[in-house]
Amino acid sequence: MIKAKKSLGQNFLIDPIILNKIVELVNIKNKAVLEIGPGTGNLTDYILKKKPKKLIVIEKDNFLAFNLQSKFNEQINIINKDVLEINELLLCEEKLIVFGNLPYNISTEILSKWVTNINNKFWFDTLILMFQKEVADRIIAKFNTPNYGRLSILSNWKLNIKKILDVDPESFSPKPKIKSTILLFVPKNNFHKIKDPKNLEKITRIFFSHRRKMLKKPFNQVFNGDQKILEKLNFNLNMRPQNLDYETYYKLAQEYEKLTS
Repeated sequence: MIKAKKSLGQNFLIDPIILNKIVELVNIKNKAVLEIGPGTGNLTDYILKKKPKKLIVIEKDNFLAFNLQSKFNEQINIINKDVLEINELLLCEEKLIVFGNLPYNISTEILSKWVTNINNKFWFDTLILMFQKEVADRIIAKFNTPNYGRLSILSNWKLNIKKILDVDPESFSPKPKIKSTILLFVPKNNFHKIKDPKNLEKITRIFFSHRRKMLKKPFNQVFNGDQKILEKLNFNLNMRPQNLDYETYYKLAQEYEKLTS
């Protein structure tokens, strides 16, 4: 029996109903597929039954990678590396459909990396990813809600996101202490062009550093109280960071780039 490693955030999905629902979400027949963190290969098995053209898996754990190679042989292409060190543009000439039961401890880092590294070319067609429920709630949060924040703004910048379902701890081995959530991400045809994603990260970091306080202080810190920008974006400095929608933060990042260019 293969034991999960807490250090790598491993929880293996074992529920056949959930596994089947995941592979039914999109048509993968004759498509190029990438699986992140396949673990013991439970989802891998279901993916292969749908007859993809190619299946690439990224598994950091050496023992699990060896086990997967023994189990699936030539059916899969194994990359035994940390997903955060991978250049996704070099994985495949075609756009990939990505499945991932992401390690809980680095899930937001993986998503942030993927969003910020996209320029005008998406390397994926669809992302079907599993997160801790509390993280998923932050990803899909709308403005004026308690979970809304930096992760919500960054995630929704270039991607349309749909919640699929929550998954109970009993669907995993070992059982995590919390629920998980499956989210489906599809690239947006149009999104606000920001030259350097670090500028969006900077704006949201400054504005949300005191999320319960009014916007006057962070706005003055970044824009020196510029009334033209305030009138252009049409918001009240007595509002709080969670009162501004996604679009306003993207526009703020664009205005910041104009000032600093």
